[in-house]
Amino acid sequence: MTHAQTERAALCDLLDRLGPGAPTLCEGWATEDLTAHLVLRERRLDAAPGIALPFLAGYTAAVQDRIKRRHPYPELVGLVRHGPPRWTPYGLVPRLDEIVNTVELFVHHEDVRRAQAGWEPRVIPRDLQEAFWGRLRGGARLFLRKAPVGVVLRRPDGAKTAGRMAEPAVVVTGEPSELLLFAFGRQAHARVTYDGDAAAIARLQEARLGP
Repeated sequence: MTHAQTERAALCDLLDRLGPGAPTLCEGWATEDLTAHLVLRERRLDAAPGIALPFLAGYTAAVQDRIKRRHPYPELVGLVRHGPPRWTPYGLVPRLDEIVNTVELFVHHEDVRRAQAGWEPRVIPRDLQEAFWGRLRGGARLFLRKAPVGVVLRRPDGAKTAGRMAEPAVVVTGEPSELLLFAFGRQAHARVTYDGDAAAIARLQEARLGP
């Protein structure tokens, strides 16, 4: 199995176990909302652009709400578990599912896991950590473009990548998986440490980050 397939299966198992109405880290969304979002982004390509484009967000929200109302929760989870239909780009372009969905499914898996009481970080395979680091090296400046201060991401082994060039700068240290969650706006739930000016750190922890 690819990492995307492994994350998909584990996320769906968790969604089935928790049921609808369980909290997530996505503001205003319970598990059924997050599940409907995943169905939309893979099966309603007409509505997917509104995930990133604010002027289309109203249409996307309306479609997501219809998906949630139209399908019972177990059916929604089943649609996510099945994966993208073959007629979508994910099915037609080799490795696109792995390239695009590994990070998406990991982040949303943690959105569900870390919203529950007593969570702890799980052990992430080293090759997946390296894949996350590659994604950060290529995308950190995009993910952190809204940061109010400079940001440098640092692994425990000392390797660094620049997120935003500005002063004052904050160095954020953690495993690539934790840095990825930080860069996707989950600062309060990412196991990272901060080095820098205290006021700059506080501003960064409260900022809205992410793609």
